[in-house]
Amino acid sequence: MDAEGLDWLLVPLHQLVSWGAAGAMVFGGVVPYIPQYRDIRRTQNAEGFSPYVCLVLLVANILRILFWFGRHFESPLLWQSIIMILTMLVMLKLCTEVRVANELNIKRRIFAASRWCSCGRAATPSRQHTSC
Repeated sequence: MDAEGLDWLLVPLHQLVSWGAAGAMVFGGVVPYIPQYRDIRRTQNAEGFSPYVCLVLLVANILRILFWFGRHFESPLLWQSIIMILTMLVMLKLCTEVRVANELNIKRRIFAASRWCSCGRAATPSRQHTSC
């Protein structure tokens, strides 16, 4: 068989590989954040996640999009930047929600502990409130 006889197979195979590579390029940067997102959501703890990494990636991807307006490059790279910006915004939203909730819980515990220490016991609706 010669090369011309295999064109019916090679052309679709080349297109399939091109689409697969473009998809891997677009979504490959997001994949590492999926387990991290699930772990933060499950444990409600964002201590190991740095918002500065999100800041750097947001700035880099915004600059890449701005560069695209001046000199067009491959569209999968443009889509990668858009997907990464959306991913970083979702991660920042989750981490902010978790950190605010954790700080509120800590403040509530501190407030409850200070009421307990200053009064000798916590004033609850079932007990008669005593002056401290």
